[in-house]
Amino acid sequence: MLDLLFYLEIGFFHVLDWNAYDHLLFLMALTIPFSFKQFKTVFWIVTFFTLGHSVSLFFSAYGIYSPPEKIIELLIPITIVITGINNIYRSNSTVSYNLSSFTISLLFGLIHGFGFGNYFNQISFPLESKINPLIGFAFGVEASQLIIVLGILIINLLIVKLGSINLSNYIRIVSSIIIGFSLNMILNLI
Repeated sequence: MLDLLFYLEIGFFHVLDWNAYDHLLFLMALTIPFSFKQFKTVFWIVTFFTLGHSVSLFFSAYGIYSPPEKIIELLIPITIVITGINNIYRSNSTVSYNLSSFTISLLFGLIHGFGFGNYFNQISFPLESKINPLIGFAFGVEASQLIIVLGILIINLLIVKLGSINLSNYIRIVSSIIIGFSLNMILNLI
């Protein structure tokens, strides 16, 4: 039980680590287009991301598959850029989020999870079962992501509703800033 709580805490603070701001940028990019009315949709999109993240961690932890670290480090900011571009593209439309949104979130979660796989292997003990650590870590990640998402939804509400800012413009501006940070990450990796 203590192992589970230990890894839950590690998963929780993994997302909140400022050194891993790519995770925060991705969550912002995922959440910016939504309001509280769409919390259920956001919840499932974030949960699919966590599922992907957990599957790739499982693959890495058990040595099933672990892609080259340099490729993953490059793909992570690319997923953020793609999400930001998608936000800008959809900002003027009434296109709803559907199964493809969940599938993309799952696939991007796989990529982001592989980015953490090596670190996870360093912090987990090689001889112990890795199932409890993986479960604890996944629940910690999900909990912190949902807290961040709630914070972003509150900020969205304050800026758009109370600040009387056009939602489409807000989505385009914030997504453009996120894309800018992500492109900088890509340039630093090349």
